[in-house]
Amino acid sequence: MLHDPRPILLANARIVDPSRDLDMRGDLLIADGVVRDTKSGIRASGVPQGTEVIDCSGKVVAPGLVDTWAFIGEPGAEYRETLATASQAAAAGGVTTIVCRPDTSPTIDDPATVDFVLRRARDTAIVNVQPMGAMTKGLKGTELAELGLLKAAGAVAFTNAATSVANAQVMRRAMMYARDFDSLIVHHTEDTDLVGPGVMNEGELATRLGLMGIPKAAETIMLERDIRLVSSTGGRYHAASISCGESLDVLERAKQSGLKVSAAASINHLTLNENDIGAYRTFCKLSPPLRGEPDRQRLVSALSSGLLDVIMSDHDPHDVETKRLPFAEAEPGAVGIETMLVTGLRLVHSGEIPLMTLLRAMSTRPAELFGLPAGSLKAGSRADVIVLDLDYPWVLDPTTLKSKCKNTPFDEARLQGRVTRTIVGGRTVFENT
Repeated sequence: MLHDPRPILLANARIVDPSRDLDMRGDLLIADGVVRDTKSGIRASGVPQGTEVIDCSGKVVAPGLVDTWAFIGEPGAEYRETLATASQAAAAGGVTTIVCRPDTSPTIDDPATVDFVLRRARDTAIVNVQPMGAMTKGLKGTELAELGLLKAAGAVAFTNAATSVANAQVMRRAMMYARDFDSLIVHHTEDTDLVGPGVMNEGELATRLGLMGIPKAAETIMLERDIRLVSSTGGRYHAASISCGESLDVLERAKQSGLKVSAAASINHLTLNENDIGAYRTFCKLSPPLRGEPDRQRLVSALSSGLLDVIMSDHDPHDVETKRLPFAEAEPGAVGIETMLVTGLRLVHSGEIPLMTLLRAMSTRPAELFGLPAGSLKAGSRADVIVLDLDYPWVLDPTTLKSKCKNTPFDEARLQGRVTRTIVGGRTVFENT
């Protein structure tokens, strides 16, 4: 049995807490697994005997991140990622809570599988892991899963993972069923018929590369349908991955109508565009595909205004057998849980968004939407805390990533900023000094 760690004082830090719009210089005291106090001069006024004092001069202290869209291969695809390796990568990236997708084998569509994931995470993971339940049995989109039983077992939301529910009647029933439990429906909005054989964003670049394009309408048509269903059912709805300006227009109208809708974008779509595919770089083959630069800029503006709620990693590990292929044949997806924050800092250093906005979309807001005890440094909050060196320059070497797979679109990228310490429940689980 683990003993409670000794108290920790993070001294002389820049403390950024989006849950209070707080950005101040001071100290943060952690004891008994919770945040005890946040103010200037804690060290001078005395701390409990045996406290570990860490000088955070020149560094930022913030709430641990909550990643709302991550594929973890356990159970069934442990060769791609396990709860243990995903949690190591998460800790290195400042993510203290992972919300994992249900597209495992077997699917997380019954209470026993939810229980398995929670127990395995408790035994092998060093960060918090919260599973989403499958919206439909086997993720086939035809028959609803037992949402009530899944929620009782510990599922924090319901999704059909990377496959959209094409049948509007099934989607409507899912929304009504989830509404009765005040649960969140998380949906990947993509009309598979419109996607067809497409492999990248439809447009001039796809034509020049000789690749089949995916129209933006594949995303917006499905999102429009879902918003209509939200309007008729009154349920809570979260668009898992928005990638284009037209979808933001749909989202804005829904929010102005007072509907309970929210949306996320992946860090890839906020920091990269279709030009990064370059000479058929399969690590930049994603679902939804990378769009043009105007769409990326629209996403960043929507993040600044609060229209876009959440930034997620879209962590989707693949091995060389499925990525080292011709672009059209490669699987979509990239690892991202370890690099989500540091690549997001590009937007801060370039002046596109403030640090507070970035951290809110990665911690406080996802915690609110998914009902998780995270994303805050208020006194009494669970001590999930990160220490961040904003200015540390480095070049990403994929071989050093802690994920089992190394399929990152940021291979050899020049980055500025890194996580130097990750604390989960008052325990230091990662340190990079």
